This record gives sequence, structure tokens and C-alpha cells, in this order.
Amino acid sequence: MRRNCRTYFTFALPLFLAACAQMAPRTFQPEASPSAWQAPLPNLPHQGQLSGLRQWWQQWDDATLVTLIEAAQTASPTLDAARARLDQAQASLQMAQAVLGPATDVSLSSNRGRQTTIMGTPIATVTQARVGATWETDLFGQSQLLRDAASLRVQGAQAAWHEARVSLAADVANLYLAQRACELTLAFQREDIESRAVTARLTQAQADAGFATASSAKLARSAESESHARLRQQLAICDTGVKGLVALTGLTEPELRRQLAASRQSTTQSLALAVETIPAKALTQRPDVFQAERQVAAASAELGSAQAERYPRLTLNGAVGQMNLRLGGSNIDLSTWSVGPITLSVPLWDNGRFAAHVAESNARYDEAAANYRAKARQAVREVEEALVQLHSARERLADLQSASEGYRALLNSVQQRQQHGLASVGELEETRRSVLAAQAALVGQQRDTQQAWVALYRAVGGGWSPDTLAVPAQSTAKVTAP
Repeated sequence: MRRNCRTYFTFALPLFLAACAQMAPRTFQPEASPSAWQAPLPNLPHQGQLSGLRQWWQQWDDATLVTLIEAAQTASPTLDAARARLDQAQASLQMAQAVLGPATDVSLSSNRGRQTTIMGTPIATVTQARVGATWETDLFGQSQLLRDAASLRVQGAQAAWHEARVSLAADVANLYLAQRACELTLAFQREDIESRAVTARLTQAQADAGFATASSAKLARSAESESHARLRQQLAICDTGVKGLVALTGLTEPELRRQLAASRQSTTQSLALAVETIPAKALTQRPDVFQAERQVAAASAELGSAQAERYPRLTLNGAVGQMNLRLGGSNIDLSTWSVGPITLSVPLWDNGRFAAHVAESNARYDEAAANYRAKARQAVREVEEALVQLHSARERLADLQSASEGYRALLNSVQQRQQHGLASVGELEETRRSVLAAQAALVGQQRDTQQAWVALYRAVGGGWSPDTLAVPAQSTAKVTAP
């Protein structure tokens, strides 16, 4: 007998070691990060600490912007869908954890009858209660690997939920900034119309007096009409922006317009954004990169679980039963308990199902690894591009500010000369329109610069890191500053 045990052990040990070797998760080498950003970095406060990002939206000193972001976080179907996916992942984790423990069931039965083939047999009543338990031992860690994979997917779903918050906040901010710039442009356009109307009247008066040609008067009226057309186009752009904000925030259009009208202000705030100078840290704080990394780890665990299907399964069963037989006025207690059967099943032939499952899991792992590498490279690209755009926008902003100041000084000079009769009203209005055009260009560049900050905020992940991830109990929780 001892010899047989040694023989079984001799064959079983290599099988067990082979199983452990086969189920070892595949290792993954993360995408290498560059040692420094190649694009020019802006002047960053707070020594580039991530904490400077977490209350980022409040740097704009614009309560309306924060209010709109809160409304969007509360009403967004995109966030609701992300939360639903998180709930699904958590439910899958609970199911995977439940498989690791025993399953129990309770049954109750009662029947009453008589043996008709034997005359005089009394009526018998049988009452039975049974509690059973079944437990499949996780010999080779298959169920534990599935549980680990489910846990990793929960973390990935949490990251996806946060990514949706960051993207939504950035979208609201971009639309809001564009709307504020559009409102200022409308004011400049109305002033341009007034100036061109003055020029058209003066030119017509000169033409009537014979000091200007009729074509000059027509040209002036045409310029005024073109300015009216640009105003109507600008009004349509502003109305379209309002529709977009209504869709994102869930507010009614009258309520949204009331909030916008109650807090009209210039969009000339000078912002400074804190951002890490080391790309590796920027990559790890991006929710999409973090989620992709968790998907790789989950795919590795699922591959190990698939490989464990070829190895034996051990199932334990047990039951405790209470049975009572009442026959002819007598009660007979037939209570029982049992341990077993203990079942060891070994797969022999499955017509290629196991090999196909392992091949499929391998392919899913390769897909997740490739997706991670793509996400990491895209993250570096987006940060680099955001830095380039921000650097260029700030330089253009400085140039346009200088140009606007120059045109303003020129207008003051022409106004003084016109008051002393050294400049005509036509020259004054032409200079005024140049000032308005310079101011409109400056407002547009201020908008582009602020949206470049928003793009950088989005590119670095909104100031999020895995250590500080928190998901509210309900998807309708308000978030002040992603």
C-alpha cells in the first residue's frame, strides 16, 4: 500500500508543479516613459505638485462655471452609464467571491399514502427536512484568479467613472468659455455696426454734396450690411453654445440664460495650472491609462484561470436530514447525516474546448497589453500637444495684448486730433473699427489660451491619482471640482 502511495505521489507531484507553472500570470512590461517633456513647460506654481489640480476649477474665480459643472455632474447620462458599469463590475466581483465558499440548500417535504397491494396496510405519513452543503475546493486557484480579475475590473471601472467626470467637466468648461467669448464678440460686433452706420451716413452726405462718389456711398452701405450679417452669424453661434450647455447640464434654457446673464464677466482671468514635470507620474494619474493597466492584469488572471481547467476538481458534499414516519399511530425517527460523496473529477477529452479557451484568453491578454501601450503613448502625445498649444497660445496672447494696446493708443490720438479739427469723423470711425477688431481678436485668443489650459487639465488626468480615488454612493452626487 505504501508503495502505491509513493507511486501516486511520484506522478502527482510533477502534475501539480506543472499546473503551478502553467497558471503563473504573464508578466507585462509597462510602456517606457520619456525622462522629460520635450515641449516647453509653462511657469508652474506649487512646485508642480498634483494637489494644485484638485481644486482646479475654483482658480477661475467664476461661481457660474463651478455651478454648471456641478449641474452637469448631477444630470449627465454619461456618468450614470459609467456608474452602472461600475455597479456591474462590483456585482461580478461579488459573484466571483461567492464561488470560493460552500453553497448550502434546505429542502422540506411531506407525503401521505398507503401500499395498496397489501390489504390492511395503514396510511403512512412521511415528513422530511434536509440541509445540504456543497463545496468545490479551489485546488489550483482557478476561482481565486477569477476573483482577482473581477477585483481588478472593478478598479478599472472606478477609473472609467472618474475619466467620465474629468471629460464632462472639461466639455462644460470649453462650452462656457466659448459662450463668454461669444458674448463679448457680440458687443464688439454691435459697436462695429454703429461705427459703420456713422461712416455710411457721412459718406452718403458727402456724395449728396458732391464731395464723394455714389459708389463710395454704396460701398459704405455694403460694409454696414456685411457687419449686420456677421452679427446674425455671431448670434447663431452664441445660441448654439447655449443649446450645448443645456444638453450637458440638464438645466432648462431659461434658467441657464438667467444664470449667464446674472454673472456676465470678462474672460481675461490669468490662470496658472500645476502639473507634474515627470511624464511617468502624469501617466499613472490618468484614469484611462490606469484602467488599461488593470485590464492587462485582469486578462492575465483570467488566462491563469483558463489554464487551470485542465487540472482535477475536488468537490465535497454533506447533508443532515430529519425524517419522521407516522404509521398506524406509531412515530419512527429516521434522522440521518452524511459526509460525501467526495468527488475527484479529472478532465480527459473535451474535443479542443480547453485549448480554444486558453488561446482565446491569450489573445485577450495580448489585446489588453496592446491597448495599454497605445493608451500610454497617446497620453504622452496629448500632454506634449497640450503643452505646445499652451505655449503657443500664451505667446500669441502677449502679441495680441500689445497690438490691442497700440490700437487703443492710436484711437486716443485720433480722437484728440478730431476734437481739434485735424482728423475727420471717417478717420476716427475707421480707427475705432480697427480697435474693435483687435479687441475681438484678443478675446478670441484669451478663449483659446484658457481652452489650452483645459486641454492640459484633461491630458494630465484632472489631478487624479489611484491613491485618492473615491466613488460616491450614488451616481447623482454633486462634485465641485474634479
